[in-house]
Amino acid sequence: MVARATHSLAGLHAEFAAQASRWTLWTPVAFGMGGAGYMTLRVEPPLWLVMILAAGAVAVAWAAQRWRGDGLIVVAAVLTAFAATGLLGAKLRSDRVAGPIAPAADTPRWIEGWVVDVPSRGAGGMRMLVAPEWVSGLSPAETPVRVRVTLREGIAPLPPGSAIRLRAMIGPPPGPASPGAYDFARDAWFDRVGGVGFSLGAPEEAALARPPWRLRLAMAVNAARWRLAERIVVRMGESSGGIGAAMVTGHEAWITPQQTEDMRASGLAHILSISGLHMAIVGGFVFAAVRLLVALWPWLALRVSGKKVAAAAGLVAVGTYLVVSGAPPPAERAAITASVAFAAILVDRQAISLRTLAVAALIILALQPEAAAAPGFQMSFAATTALVALAEAWPRPVREISTPWWIRGPQAVMVWLLAALAASFVAGLATGPFAMHHFNRMASYGLFANLVVSPLSSFIIMPFLALGGALEPLGLGGPFLWVAGQGIDAMVGVAHTTAVQPGAQVIIASAPGAALPIAFLGIMLLCLWKGRLRWLGAPLAMAVLIWPRPAPPDIWIASDGAAVAVRRGREAVLLRPEARRFAADLWARRRGLAISGDPEAVRDALFACDRFACLPGPGPDVAFWAGKKRPKPAGFDQLCAPGRLVILRSDPYGRACEDAFLLTARDFEEGGSAELWRTPGGWRVRWANDLRGKRPWTG
Repeated sequence: MVARATHSLAGLHAEFAAQASRWTLWTPVAFGMGGAGYMTLRVEPPLWLVMILAAGAVAVAWAAQRWRGDGLIVVAAVLTAFAATGLLGAKLRSDRVAGPIAPAADTPRWIEGWVVDVPSRGAGGMRMLVAPEWVSGLSPAETPVRVRVTLREGIAPLPPGSAIRLRAMIGPPPGPASPGAYDFARDAWFDRVGGVGFSLGAPEEAALARPPWRLRLAMAVNAARWRLAERIVVRMGESSGGIGAAMVTGHEAWITPQQTEDMRASGLAHILSISGLHMAIVGGFVFAAVRLLVALWPWLALRVSGKKVAAAAGLVAVGTYLVVSGAPPPAERAAITASVAFAAILVDRQAISLRTLAVAALIILALQPEAAAAPGFQMSFAATTALVALAEAWPRPVREISTPWWIRGPQAVMVWLLAALAASFVAGLATGPFAMHHFNRMASYGLFANLVVSPLSSFIIMPFLALGGALEPLGLGGPFLWVAGQGIDAMVGVAHTTAVQPGAQVIIASAPGAALPIAFLGIMLLCLWKGRLRWLGAPLAMAVLIWPRPAPPDIWIASDGAAVAVRRGREAVLLRPEARRFAADLWARRRGLAISGDPEAVRDALFACDRFACLPGPGPDVAFWAGKKRPKPAGFDQLCAPGRLVILRSDPYGRACEDAFLLTARDFEEGGSAELWRTPGGWRVRWANDLRGKRPWTG
C-alpha cells in the first residue's frame, strides 16, 4: 500500500513537473477570469481599491518568484496576479468608455445627429446608429454618445454620413430579458450606446455643423462599406447577396428572418458573423496565393523569403478586411489572432501553436476586457484552443517513398475527411456548453451541415467573395460574385434542408451560473494540460449538460410590465403574444419551455382577455392589466380577488387590493423583469435588478 502511494505521488509530481513549460498558457485564462469577474460584481468597486488589489497581487507574485524560484506557489501567485490585473483592466476600460444613459420617457423626443452606421436588423426591423448632436429635453451633458434607433416597417435607413432629424421614443438600453439572463445594457455600455428606441416617422435631412474628424472618418469608412454592400446585393440578388454582403461588409440588413432562423437551426449561424473563420480563410487565401506567386518567379524566390512575404501580405489582407467589415468586436478579435500568427512567421516562430494563441488572447483581453464575458469570445477561444490542441496531438504520418498516385490520392482524401470530422467534432464539443448556456439551442445535425458547407465556404464562397468585393468598386467583380452566389445558394439550401428535419433543434434550459465557468475550466484542462490528469477535465466540461436544473418559474413578467407569460407544464402561455415577443422567446428558451405556434388560441383557452385586461378562466389565478393608464374602479375591482396575483402595468391604484399579491409599474421600474414561483406561503419573486446590482450600465 505504501509502495503504491509512493508510486502515485511520484507520478503526480512528474505530471506537474511536465507542466513547467505550459503554465504560461494559463495566463490568458486567469486574466479573462478576472475580467469576467468584474462584469459579474453587483457593486461597482472604486478604482483605488482595484489598483491596490492588483498592485498587491503583482508584488506577491514577484516576491514568490524571487524567493521561491519555482513550484506551485509561484504559479498560483503569478496566475492570481494576472487575474487581479484582468479585474483592473476591466475597471479601467469601463471608466474609459463611460457616457450618459438616456432616461426613460413616456413622450417622444426629437433627435438631430449623424448616421454613423446601419447595424444588423433587430427584432423590430431596420436600425440606424446615430451620433446625436441634440436631443430634445436633454442637456449636452445628458446626451448619449450613440443612440440606436429602430425604424418602422417600410422605412429605409439613410446611409452613413447623413445628417438627420427624426422623432423617436428613446430610453435606456434594455436590461436582461429575465433575472440572471444576458445583460444587453452591459454590451451597449461598452459600445458607448446610451439610448435605444424606435422612430415615429421617417428620418428627415438636417443641416448640422461639421462633425469632429474622428466621426467623419468613421462615417466615411462606413459609407464606403454601405455602398459596397448595396453593389454586392445588386450584383448577386437580394437572396444570396444579403448573405454575401454580410460576409464581406458585416451589414446584415438584407438577410431575411427565414434565412437567419434556418442558419441557426442548422448550426451554421456562425458563418454570418465575421469572425475567426472568415479571417482565417481570407488571410490564408492571400498567404497561399502570394507564396505561390513568389515560388513561380525564380528570380524573386532566390532573393526573398516567400513565406515571410506571404505573411506580410496576409497581415495587409487581414487589416483591410477588418476595415471593410466595420471592425465589430468579433472581427477585431479574429484579426488580432490572425495578425499574431502572421507576425510569428515574420520572426521565425511557429504560427499556429498554443503559445501563439495565448499571446493573441492576452492582447485581445488587454484591449477588450469585457470580451471575457461575451459569448462570441468564449466560444471562439474555446474552439480555437481545442483545435490547436488537436493539431498538437494529431499523429504525423510517415511519408511513403514512390507510392503510386492511385494509392496516395484515396489516402489523402481519407486523411482530410477524418481531419475535418475530428475538427468539427472537437469544435462542437468545445462550444457546446456555451451554446447551451447562452443560446439554449443545440443543432442536432450541425456536424453534418458544417461538414457539407465547410468546403463551400473555404474554397468557393469566401475566396470569390474576397476577389469580387475587392474588384467590385472597379466594376469587375461580377464573375467572382456570381460564383460566390452559387456557393451561397447551395449553403442556404443545406441550411434549410437541415433546419426542417424533425428534431433539428433541441431546446436546453440554462444551468445555474456556476456551471459555465466550471465547464470552461474543464475544457481548458483538457486542452492545456500535458499528461493523464487532463482527463479530469472531461466531467468538469460536462457541467452545463449534467448540472441539475432548478424548477422553472410559474410566471414571467417583462421589465416594463407590458408582457406576461404563465407556465403550463413545459409550455409558456403568453398573455399578450404580440408584446415583447423577443424577450418572451429568450425567457422561454432559457427555462427550457416551448411557445405554441398559435399562442392566442392557447391563451384564450385559459384566460378571458380583451385589449387591456386578462382575467383568469380555467387557467392560473392571475390577472393582468396591460394599459399604461389606470383601470377604472369597476375594472380594478374585477381584477382584484383574494389570493390572486394581480399585475398592473400602470401606477398603483389609490384603493386597496386586499389579500391579493399586487405588482405595479413602480415595482417594475425598480426591479426590472421578474420571475415568480408559487409556494405554500405565497408568491416568491426574483427581480432582475437585484441580481444586476448597482453598476454603471444599470443606470
